[in-house]
Amino acid sequence: MSLKPLRSFESETLAQTALDSLGIYVAYFDGLCEPKNPGGVATYGLLVRNEGKTVFEDSGLAFAKPWTGEASNNVAEYSAAIHALEWLKKNGLQHSSIVLKGDSRLIINQLKGKFKVKAPRIVELHRRASRLLSEFSNLRLEWVDRSKNSEADRLSRLAYRKYRMETKRKTLG
Repeated sequence: MSLKPLRSFESETLAQTALDSLGIYVAYFDGLCEPKNPGGVATYGLLVRNEGKTVFEDSGLAFAKPWTGEASNNVAEYSAAIHALEWLKKNGLQHSSIVLKGDSRLIINQLKGKFKVKAPRIVELHRRASRLLSEFSNLRLEWVDRSKNSEADRLSRLAYRKYRMETKRKTLG
């Protein structure tokens, strides 16, 4: 009897199921800057899963004033990662097994120390994220394809739509 190879989606689903059954926390993060990058509205989204369930999700404006040169995709990605790490820390999970997943190769590789941080606006965010990472004893950073980060992406887009609706309401009212 021969076994057929698993398709990529099936193997990733099995891998996620295995992580969930081990009690590992998996935090997904994403950010965006719309309608232009840089200089638009930077927002983030994140969710934390454990044992097959979403235990936390969040979204909002990134650490940048909208419609300024501070707002960028990278600022939004760092904002999401920082918010995820802060939530994990606030909930006493520094010694739990954690996988922090993002779809920005740049951010993941900068946080792993593989890429240098050159952009002045990113330096302080990188320091802040690195300080938080140093407080965790069993955390792994992992790049994930954008297609496998759809929930965090959805949350960052939701934050952008919410900001636009609130801004529109203020100008009309």
